[in-house]
Amino acid sequence: MAIKPGRLGVGIIGAGKVGAVLGAALRAAGHAVVGVSAVSQASLDRAELLLPGVPVLEIPDIVDRSELVLLAVPDDALPDLVAGLAKTGAWQTGQLVAHTSGRYGVSVLAPVKAAGGIVLALHPAMTFTGMSLDLTRLVDCTFGITAEAAMLPIAQALVVEMGAEPVVIAEADRVLYHAALAHSANHLVTIVAQAAQILGDIGVESPNQVLGPLLRAALENALAGGESALTGPVARGDAGTVQAHTQALREHALDTGSADIVEAYLALSAATAARAARRGKLSAEAYLGIQAALSEDDGHAADSPEN
Repeated sequence: MAIKPGRLGVGIIGAGKVGAVLGAALRAAGHAVVGVSAVSQASLDRAELLLPGVPVLEIPDIVDRSELVLLAVPDDALPDLVAGLAKTGAWQTGQLVAHTSGRYGVSVLAPVKAAGGIVLALHPAMTFTGMSLDLTRLVDCTFGITAEAAMLPIAQALVVEMGAEPVVIAEADRVLYHAALAHSANHLVTIVAQAAQILGDIGVESPNQVLGPLLRAALENALAGGESALTGPVARGDAGTVQAHTQALREHALDTGSADIVEAYLALSAATAARAARRGKLSAEAYLGIQAALSEDDGHAADSPEN
């Protein structure tokens, strides 16, 4: 099978938020989407919205018809899907097979390679809604790609055709790569939700209006200046304020049952203080003061590191 990255027959397995959007992007780049798999009503609706006119087919039929198979399924389902199709002899020599998992490199596609296929890992470092507006988010988005050296140009070309930028991730680093993205983007959502809950609990009518400008500025500063952009009571060594925060959050947890907020505050404050101390932004004395403030329980001071 000749490899023609500019005009491939593409099959999309999994019309979730990622698969449908990438299928639409590849279609916009001039490839022909020959089939898509969709089971739930939400997936069927998404396929109709983003891939109009593309036939909804069974997975074996998609693999049979496609020069490029894009596997956009949950991480935990990927190994069994690949192995199951291999047992039926579905994979073809020269066939391009890519998955969109952040966690896996190309080793999970070993059964495809054993059948003579060309394996690629193409993970968009982006969060999707499954709507057409996601196509605009692909512009300037980065894809973490993994492939054998000789096949990297194919992966890079496909990503560039979708309007994004490829970054090569080593096979052995895929899990850490994905952990970094999850820790930043996913946990950011949790932190914002916790902050909005506190503001709502004290009667602020529009928490997002209060948080929005602050969070956007903090994110822009952090991306531009890294940890030199760190501000706030921990960075200043203001142990009294940190102690007051901790006490107030413990009382809030008792009133609301939301213990996760104070637990997250304690863990992230400790991590922030440790990183600030290592960078010399926080003196040893100030660091110990923050640690003591964080270790106090219900207003009773625990032993400080100096005791």
